[in-house]
Amino acid sequence: MQFRDASQTLSGGRGRARRQIFINITSLIDVIFMLLIFFAVSSTFLEQPGMKLELPSAQSADIAQIKSYILFLAEDGTMRLNEKSVTVDDLPKTLEAALPQMAEQSLTLFADKNVHHGNVVKVMDIARQAGVKKLVVATTPEESK
Repeated sequence: MQFRDASQTLSGGRGRARRQIFINITSLIDVIFMLLIFFAVSSTFLEQPGMKLELPSAQSADIAQIKSYILFLAEDGTMRLNEKSVTVDDLPKTLEAALPQMAEQSLTLFADKNVHHGNVVKVMDIARQAGVKKLVVATTPEESK
């Protein structure tokens, strides 16, 4: 009552008390939440490229295993290709023979940080000449200080 009397005294007591406008936004919030749920659920579906195929079987089918190849260069100059010892002279022939089994024709190079730069470049050049399309040089992240 006190507020009503105050409003009447401000307007001179002649007018009616103003009605407060109230908008019910409950249905609006419901619609927003439904849209949010719809987009959250529909965005989690991943579209797989390509077609789903059921391949036929055959008696004479060869199983080809594609694997990654890693070349290790040690400080003393020794090299290992997937745990097999290799020399610089044998490297081109070994890489050409392994090329059909390489995943994406890629080779990962792990070189010790103390190996001479010239030796690393020479091995990279031999790999490119042997037909390696993707050459990855492995590194370790620096520790932040």
